[in-house]
Amino acid sequence: MKHPLKKNPIENPCYYHLVGIGGIGMSAIAQVLKEMGHHVSGSDRNFDNQIAGNIFSKLSSLGINLTPQDGSGIKETTDVVIVSSAIEEQNPDIKKALSLNKKITTRSNILAEMFNTKFGIAVGGTNGKTTVSSMVGYVLDHAGMSPTIIVGGCIKNYLTPDFPGNAKVGDSDIVAIEADESDGSIVNYTPKISIITNMSKDHKPIESISKLFETFSQNTRDLLIINDDCPELKKIPFRHKNTITFGLRKSADIYASNIINRPCLSTFDINGQSFELKLPGIHNVSNALAAISVARHMNIKDNEIADALYEYKGVQRRMDNIGEYNGIKVIDDFAHNPEKIAAAIRAVKIGGNRVIAVFQPHGFFPARFMREELINAFIQSLSPEDILFMPEIYYIGGSVSKEISSADLIREIGKSGRNAFFVEKRGDIIPEIVRTVEKGDCILVMGARDNTLTDFCHEILHTLQKSMPYC
Repeated sequence: MKHPLKKNPIENPCYYHLVGIGGIGMSAIAQVLKEMGHHVSGSDRNFDNQIAGNIFSKLSSLGINLTPQDGSGIKETTDVVIVSSAIEEQNPDIKKALSLNKKITTRSNILAEMFNTKFGIAVGGTNGKTTVSSMVGYVLDHAGMSPTIIVGGCIKNYLTPDFPGNAKVGDSDIVAIEADESDGSIVNYTPKISIITNMSKDHKPIESISKLFETFSQNTRDLLIINDDCPELKKIPFRHKNTITFGLRKSADIYASNIINRPCLSTFDINGQSFELKLPGIHNVSNALAAISVARHMNIKDNEIADALYEYKGVQRRMDNIGEYNGIKVIDDFAHNPEKIAAAIRAVKIGGNRVIAVFQPHGFFPARFMREELINAFIQSLSPEDILFMPEIYYIGGSVSKEISSADLIREIGKSGRNAFFVEKRGDIIPEIVRTVEKGDCILVMGARDNTLTDFCHEILHTLQKSMPYC
């Protein structure tokens, strides 16, 4: 397999230090900077605590120097310190950078510097942007356009023992990224082509997100692509001179027909061309339509697009089938907001029996902010025979207001008649799963920001294999 990253030496390399380098977005930036020829180092709490070591071993193998997060990584030779949105001002690396009067900037600012002078393709939306941006990048790469791809997930087509898969440096000036609305940085980008997948309450109120998306559309230099199926997007007064829509209905400029969803496969037609996607769920058909819209605009033929989408393997932790034992599947998914949760549950219900869901909320503010929406998503998506387990809310250190517990969500979900259980410690959920699981069930683990959730899925599968006789 061709290496997804390529060396591009530059004349005057800089010394960059990334604080929180293990994050999915930060590690992508680190790889691209390194492959551009810069000197790159970084620190991370998880590295210090020996958690999620796989990403750090891969970064280290690429020549990125990892240091303790105690300020020692910031030196006189450091030119720029890049911080993630999760880093607080009292962090030892930040304090050291300030004491040495070093330039401190954010991941999004560095990404904008890389992106805005190129043929930029940016994907925004509260749901689906990682999948769509990775689809776009892979389709263009498959067509020989050699884009640079920077996304918030590990693309399985580029994932190797040496490469994390969330970045690829190409030969052309095309750059495909996902643009984040959660921190407001989406307005920093001036894309040639932009996509807005959908809009729902997530991190911010709908009104705030709407304003961000309107500015994002105004910053678009060539083509704006909008999801025609999203009612909230239709409320935004987009005035871009060149706009096309995609969707599941004939009202869209590019729409799918003859849609068939199977447990691990989706098929559909567009204007007589058949497309086959090795991903489940109607939401992934919508994601593919967005990518097809970009590819068509860039004059890639439909049959070439279809070939690329057939070979596209998806993104880690997006409906990731960890394994199966005794007819029981274990699925790992990044779902963390109400719309993603509903989509994930709908997808695993295709051709399946019961769902045994494990949802780990991340952050006390998001859990409180989306409390009612989260409760309703589970009530509406789960059947009376399904089971939901929820451990306590996951958060990464710092001073936070713990005014809500997972137990509060479970209490309200249980009132609807759903089988919903609060189990404070995540590890204690596994014996409960073993006690209740039946042949044909699907165990769906959902949550964001915690890389150990995948390890948890493997632990569930391993425990099933030890505890249950195969029949």
